[in-house]
Amino acid sequence: MALAAAFLLLLLATPAAYAVQYTVGDSTGWTSTGDYTTWVQGKTFNVGDTLLFKYDSSHKVDEVSKSDYGNCNSGNSLKSYSDGNTVITLSTAGSMYFICPTVGHCAGGMKLAIDVVAASGNTPSNSSPPSGSPSGSSSSPPPPPTRSGAPSIMNNAGLILGFSLVLGAVLAVMS
Repeated sequence: MALAAAFLLLLLATPAAYAVQYTVGDSTGWTSTGDYTTWVQGKTFNVGDTLLFKYDSSHKVDEVSKSDYGNCNSGNSLKSYSDGNTVITLSTAGSMYFICPTVGHCAGGMKLAIDVVAASGNTPSNSSPPSGSPSGSSSSPPPPPTRSGAPSIMNNAGLILGFSLVLGAVLAVMS
């Protein structure tokens, strides 16, 4: 019976193994000196991944609309966080925008725009990706980057293989 319970626990934990937790700003964290336009480059954010914002008491994290992101307006924030160690689960595909509401911080570059894609690798339905560059920029957006920070599961082939290996091991132990 204990073996069956362990097997069930393994099955429940398997999908979570493919999610990635991104620490915003890497070792620097969420600070007024971070360059989040550069930080986001080369990363693909998938539904199920998480963002970890690490910051001190002089900062906060506000999730805002695209318009409020562009204007650094935190007055209409969708969600606000101030615990210093905020984990945000990326639960839906589409664009997400974050700013620091402390006066002058967003205008100084303390803001983050990401595109979240469906776990299957499909692009979100809205066709306008967020832009970390000034609105006057005339350059075209770069092609979508490859996923970084997690193993590729090639349309769930890795998940199926992992499940098969676990199932085979459990059946071998039970016989």
